[in-house]
Amino acid sequence: MRIFVTGATGYIGSEVVRELLEGGHQVTGLTRSDQGAALLEKAGAEVHRGTLEDLDSLQRAAAAADGVIHLAFNHDFSDFAGSLAADLRAVEAMGAALEGSGKPFVITAHANGVASENAVIGLAERGVRTSIVSLAPSVHGEQDKGFVPRLIHIARMKGFSAYIGDGANRWPAVHRFDAAALFRLAVEAAPAGSRLDGVGDEGIRFRDIAAVIGRQLNLPTVSISREEAEAHFGFLGVLAALDIPRSSAQTQELLGWRPVQPGLLEDLEQGHYFQ
Repeated sequence: MRIFVTGATGYIGSEVVRELLEGGHQVTGLTRSDQGAALLEKAGAEVHRGTLEDLDSLQRAAAAADGVIHLAFNHDFSDFAGSLAADLRAVEAMGAALEGSGKPFVITAHANGVASENAVIGLAERGVRTSIVSLAPSVHGEQDKGFVPRLIHIARMKGFSAYIGDGANRWPAVHRFDAAALFRLAVEAAPAGSRLDGVGDEGIRFRDIAAVIGRQLNLPTVSISREEAEAHFGFLGVLAALDIPRSSAQTQELLGWRPVQPGLLEDLEQGHYFQ
């Protein structure tokens, strides 16, 4: 298939492009920059110049493709509502170009992104083979810029690696290579209206994550109270206390997806997070 990918040069998107190309598909990637265009061309993909705000351009690219994977999102936490609204407009524009075609349209779930998800589920009733991939909060691997690098930075700044209470609360995680494989399988075979869980590690105790960080940095690992968490972790304080185990068993059964890359703790032990 010829797949149009938004967010094609990002941390996850660049691996999705590689996965699709290695799977025999053709890829057209959305980018606004010369640097992004160069990265796509080097990977072997075609370039579509544009932005998420240029809805006519998105529609043209979607209509010309055999399927769409939508990964781009503006992570502007100062105006997150605006980012969600822009995402909905982009989803609606590309979805309109695909109506009645039977083509696949895969999107990524975002916190509070219910409107976009509802729009995609509605498209499943209008002749689009839609699916929603909900990734684990930690998508780990080299070049990660998410939660785990921030935890490492905080530990370095504070002089110790912390967990809250007994640290038994659990975080799910997935390696970005495994996540990329799931997006490929989704665009190839996910039934219309599917919700897919991109989870490798179903739930790692937060104190185990903190312990590896402490060991790698040669710093003590310390329990702190919930009252101390916000001062220590900043906006991550709420997340660091969550117990949110998740399973991908149904997704694995549906698509034959198997996470095969190292889990988060093993990935941390490899050392690249600390270089």
